[in-house]
Amino acid sequence: MGVATPVLRRHLTRGKVGKRTAVVSALAWQAPVALMVATRPSRVRATAVYTLQMWAYLAHYDMPDDDPDWISRRLKVRYPIVTDRLIGAGQIPTIRLQRALARNGVGRHDTALSWLHWSWFLVPHGTVVYVLIRRPEQFQRAAGMIAATFDAGVLTYWLVPTAPPWWAGQNGYLPPVRRIMVEAGTEFWGEFWQRLYDSLGRNPFAAMPSLHFGTSVMAAHVLGEVGTKEAIAGWTYTLALGFALVYLGEHYVTDLVAGFALAETVRLVAPRVAPALSSVAESLRRIGPEPT
Repeated sequence: MGVATPVLRRHLTRGKVGKRTAVVSALAWQAPVALMVATRPSRVRATAVYTLQMWAYLAHYDMPDDDPDWISRRLKVRYPIVTDRLIGAGQIPTIRLQRALARNGVGRHDTALSWLHWSWFLVPHGTVVYVLIRRPEQFQRAAGMIAATFDAGVLTYWLVPTAPPWWAGQNGYLPPVRRIMVEAGTEFWGEFWQRLYDSLGRNPFAAMPSLHFGTSVMAAHVLGEVGTKEAIAGWTYTLALGFALVYLGEHYVTDLVAGFALAETVRLVAPRVAPALSSVAESLRRIGPEPT
């Protein structure tokens, strides 16, 4: 049920966003818990529980786009423009970077930065897998911290749907802003690009905070708990990704600041809620099968 519900969500309580969300949430979020109760502890189960959690997240990330009228009534456009103009001394940093670095057509640096952007879809989850292999005793904390960052961010997407710079530029709120990542994707992938892009989620207003940046910050922290080399790799990637997101037109600097604040807030709150979560996990362990 937990796996099927996100796929079938558009057929549930059609036209009623609130009821549909409640049904999808109730059925999708129980799936990781149900798997913990039904199966014995193992690395396979740990990976499957994390995967089910992210499957539920993806459904909630994408759901606002099921009803464009609902999201358009709540859409915020201007406040990140105001703050980014303050940061950029009168002009948003995205436009400054594109005017300084972009050329006619798609350059090699545009493609390289786009690939950096696309690699993000593997990095936070790859970090969890890396910890599971190298430091299995740290896996529960690592997976929980990264999953919590995703979940807190998607809640904000529902409460404050915010347009990214490329959308604001296309709709007259800003001077034209190129969406370089899409240009590079179209050139590189050709006719497969649109299907590939659609498969990664369709909500164009999941911009504030930047979970690209926030989850990368959290991944860098998690890698830092594994070792120094891992920390250097994690933070180097995060800073490079932040530059790419602003230059490509995907995020405001304000979005990145909010993503960083989100990750740090999760780290601050985690020790306070960890005892309660550990108690729940222990209760589930007693209900479920004993380890072999």
